[in-house]
Amino acid sequence: METEDISCADARTAVREVLAEMSCSLPPPQAQRLRDDALLVVSELAANALLHAGGITRFSARLTGDEIELRVSDASTDVPRRQPAAPGRPGGHGWMVVQRLCSRLDVAVEPEGKTITAALKTV
Repeated sequence: METEDISCADARTAVREVLAEMSCSLPPPQAQRLRDDALLVVSELAANALLHAGGITRFSARLTGDEIELRVSDASTDVPRRQPAAPGRPGGHGWMVVQRLCSRLDVAVEPEGKTITAALKTV
């Protein structure tokens, strides 16, 4: 599934739909963990695009072999980075969470923005 001008909720719905295609092939605990992890990753990427990068310009979610691949594009050329911990300041840990959950993570910067490709193993 690929689309433009998408909200965080739309992105999460797309991930649920893609994962529903293969959920019967995984044991329930593994399917639930994959769904939870993929929804967390897409929520972080989509929220960061909306909060810091002018919104999502393109989004796709698809199964590729043994991975679910999520692509989030936005209009900013700033590469995501870990934020230093700051007492009393919430947030700032999303990129670290995304890095830990993904089996593959790539940031492609182009003149009109960037595309983050995040993949999670399905097996």
